[in-house]
Amino acid sequence: MASSSCFFLFTAILALVSWQAVASDPSPLQDFCVADNSSHVLVNGFVCKDPKVVTAEDFFLAAKLDMPRDTKMSKVGSNVTLINVMKLPGLNTLGISLARIDYAPLGENPPHTHPRATEILTVLEGTLYVGFVTSNTDNKLFSKVLNKGDVFVFPQGLIHFQFNPNPYKPAVAIAALSSQNPGAITIANAVFGSKPMISDDVLAKAFQVEKKTVDWLQAQFWADNHN
Repeated sequence: MASSSCFFLFTAILALVSWQAVASDPSPLQDFCVADNSSHVLVNGFVCKDPKVVTAEDFFLAAKLDMPRDTKMSKVGSNVTLINVMKLPGLNTLGISLARIDYAPLGENPPHTHPRATEILTVLEGTLYVGFVTSNTDNKLFSKVLNKGDVFVFPQGLIHFQFNPNPYKPAVAIAALSSQNPGAITIANAVFGSKPMISDDVLAKAFQVEKKTVDWLQAQFWADNHN
C-alpha cells in the first residue's frame, strides 16, 4: 500500500514538473483575464482586472494595421508593429499576439529570436527571403523565398530573419506569435549594442576578429525596428 501511494505521488509530481516544462504563457482558468495595467502586484504576466468592470474596449484596438508604416527612418529598412498584451489587455493569458512588418526595397528584419514564442508569417505583398538556423552543433539553415500568400513557420527560440530582395518594391507581412508577450532579441543589437558593452576581448575571441573591428561595431548606433 505504501509503495502504491509513493508511486501515485511520484506520478503526480512528474506530471506537474512536465506541465511546467512545456508551459509557456499561463493557461486561462476562466473565460478571460484582462490585464490590469494599473496594478502594482508582480506576477508572471498581469493581474486580472475585475470581470465586472471589463468592457468590449478591453478586447479592441484601433491598430490601423491596414496602413503602411514608415521604413525610411530604419537603418535596416523595416518597421515592426507589434500588438501584444501591453497594447491589448484582453490578450492576457491567451497565449497569442501579432505583428505587421513593413519592408522597404532591400529592407530586412535582421536575425533575431523570440524567446517565448513560435512565429507563423504570412506575406501580404511582395517577396521575402526568409530563414531560420537550428541550434548547435548543426546550425543548419532552413530558408525559402516567399511570395504573396505564402506562409512560413519560425520555431520558438531559433534565430530567424526576413529580407526583401526586390530593389524597387516594398513588402508587407503579418506574423502571429504564440505568446501574449513574445519578446525579441535582435542578435547584432544584443551583442554589439548591449549596455554596458561586452568586453571587446570577449567578442574578438568569439568572432575571431581583431579588437578594432569589434570596437568599430560597438561604436555604431544600433536602432530598434520595433514599435
